[in-house]
Amino acid sequence: MKVSTTYLNATLLFFFLMFVVWRYFKEMKFVKDIADMPNNFHRVEELLMSKLNESTLELERYKNELTIQFSEERDQHLAWVHEVKTPLTAMKLIIEDLPIDTRKSLELEWLRIHLLLDQSLHTLRLASIEQDTILDKVALEKVVAKEIKELMSWCLAKNLAIDVDDIQVSILSDQKWLSFIIRQILSNAVKYSHKGDTITIYGTKDDEGHQQLHIQDSGDGIDPADVPRIFQKAFTGSTGRKQSASTGMGLYLAQNAAKKLGISIAVQSKVNVGSNFTLTFPNSDEFVKTISK
Repeated sequence: MKVSTTYLNATLLFFFLMFVVWRYFKEMKFVKDIADMPNNFHRVEELLMSKLNESTLELERYKNELTIQFSEERDQHLAWVHEVKTPLTAMKLIIEDLPIDTRKSLELEWLRIHLLLDQSLHTLRLASIEQDTILDKVALEKVVAKEIKELMSWCLAKNLAIDVDDIQVSILSDQKWLSFIIRQILSNAVKYSHKGDTITIYGTKDDEGHQQLHIQDSGDGIDPADVPRIFQKAFTGSTGRKQSASTGMGLYLAQNAAKKLGISIAVQSKVNVGSNFTLTFPNSDEFVKTISK
């Protein structure tokens, strides 16, 4: 019995020692892994930073490729527009030599093409308007008179009268882009006016002394539900759908160009009564701040 007890104790002691040794090596491996964790984290961090840098460089290359592609396509479109303007000018001269009855209808179609090309040209230039802006004193009356003259054939065809009052002022702006903004609003006024209507253009000042220009028509007007969206890209609204020539781009481009020049555009309109678009111009200091941004 004594031998059996000794044997059993020895066996138990052997297995206990084996367990202690196994736990020792197992725990030491865990402790070693804990001790090496800072180095492992450092290697993982280096790997992640390397991958992040590679992705950043790849995105930058892709961005540069897209920028170059966009610039090339824009230059091609600009060149195309300028090429088309040459035969269009020649067509204008030919039309002017035609009999008056034939000339009237052709002048309207010519004007429509001219305005669409003008929109395309300014759409391409809008992205770089900051590099295409010249600060100068602009005589508001001269700009308006020029735009009325451009649309005269359309006004005559619809027997529209344009009454201009109290805009003999000069403002600080860019003449080319200001002309474009007025052209979009005035062409809309002509488009949606009825035969025999009168378009009124006049100037005022707001409570803070800012010069304002109003372009008021007595045409179709704008549905109240459409008013908040008329400056959105390609939005034509219920009134625009009645006009096959409506693209929904004129007011969108005018609004975007106006923002770049610090000009705010507001509209008041009633269906079948007409619309009144108001351009509020910044003073000299505000304009300089807007351009500098």
